Amino acid sequence: MTTRKKVWAWTGVFTSIVALAIVVGWSKIKETRAYINAMYAYGYGFPLVIMDLSRSVITATSQAREYKAPINQFGRMRTFVNPDFKDVVRISRSSLWSHAFVDLDNEPLVYSQPDTRGRYIVTQALNMWTDDFASIGSRTTGTGAGNFLIAGPNWKGTPPPDVKATYRCTTRYAWILVQMAAAGPQDFDEIHGLQDSLKLTPLSAWGKPYTPPSNVSIDPNADTTATPFDQVRLMDGVTFFRYLARLLKDNPAYPADAPMLKRLENLGIEPGKDFDPGKLDPEVVNGMNEAAIKVFNLLNTAQYTMKPVNGWLLPVDLGNYGTDYNNRAFVALLGLGALQAEDAVYPSAFVDGDGKVLDGRSNYIMHFQKGGLLPSNSGVWSISAYRENFYVHNPIERYAVSSGMPLKFNSDSSLDVYIQAKSPGADKESNWLPCPPSGPFNLTIRVYQPKKEIMDGRTENNIIVAPSTYKIPPVTKVN
Repeated sequence: MTTRKKVWAWTGVFTSIVALAIVVGWSKIKETRAYINAMYAYGYGFPLVIMDLSRSVITATSQAREYKAPINQFGRMRTFVNPDFKDVVRISRSSLWSHAFVDLDNEPLVYSQPDTRGRYIVTQALNMWTDDFASIGSRTTGTGAGNFLIAGPNWKGTPPPDVKATYRCTTRYAWILVQMAAAGPQDFDEIHGLQDSLKLTPLSAWGKPYTPPSNVSIDPNADTTATPFDQVRLMDGVTFFRYLARLLKDNPAYPADAPMLKRLENLGIEPGKDFDPGKLDPEVVNGMNEAAIKVFNLLNTAQYTMKPVNGWLLPVDLGNYGTDYNNRAFVALLGLGALQAEDAVYPSAFVDGDGKVLDGRSNYIMHFQKGGLLPSNSGVWSISAYRENFYVHNPIERYAVSSGMPLKFNSDSSLDVYIQAKSPGADKESNWLPCPPSGPFNLTIRVYQPKKEIMDGRTENNIIVAPSTYKIPPVTKVN
């Protein structure tokens, strides 16, 4: 081969190698860019997706029941929540719940609640982004009877004169949750009567006799074979973003979300338009799928990377998240439907006071000094144990130690709570919180209408890291 031919041959090989490197490099750049955009966008959209999955599952019934109810009707839980109920994560057993998803597209609804005669009640209404837009009850409007208008984004009109207040939802659907405090089964009969007096009336029927329909058609697309938590957990990125794109039609983003909408646009997702992943490059699809797995795992393990105080993580900015998308997604995963902090705080512990992961093979104690119980204006609080996000059956079917129980105080007026799988002994069982028998578990405290001292302190990433007044006692391992 002549020298010139050799030169051209090597030049051709070199050109091919360079071209291949450019192609491979550009391909990786596209995948990485999609991955980064999808990570941000997944965290942004996660609360909306899990809220809509919850709506779909909970309303998949032809008539109102305890745990399910058609759109615009109340489901009324007649006892403390069944420990096998998993359609909503981390639901409390401090109260009896009533719940309703409502459709505000055609007209508003009037929510009516009875006089609870001083019994603690809190009614919250959340839009589909999980922001609270209404708080009704003991703290805000009192425990007396009242009618309240719940209106959607497109309604223009005048509320009836016998409506105390009007609350605006920015999304088509809203979730109304009503909690009435119960010390135990002895309170259930009274609360049942109050629950039966809760009403949702379409505005067009207000002032007239109205009975909700009794045989409602069920959405054939509702998947009731898996919990909302599992459905979103099993979604790959493409499935997740296709679902999110559809939801953005009825659930508009806030003006401050413009940078997030730009990230979605870079992934081929535009509000009000169907998302067709078939038009995307394979590298973009790969990036989206990888991001979904990564962010879900980050959300599911974030609690182990935060800074606890005495082992407790105490978020204080709840119910209205603004552009704090990480906080909103974290709360949606671990406590969907959280109240505003003025109505409740939810300190949670995944480790003991020494930073060791809580394990059901060990025994623990919480010691509250005299006068050091959880500071609450309502006097209502509870401590519950979970494996991941759900209750685990135990020998005495007790899933919370709460303010309404006949607890046994020490001679110096301090209180010990025993957290372990097996009984601490007959003399201590009144204060026993059973935990799962082995492996990691976690605890959540609920303090309703918390006093200011439990929320005071320096925060980092929405978590109190340096309390200034009240510090929750640690969970101490005893053996």
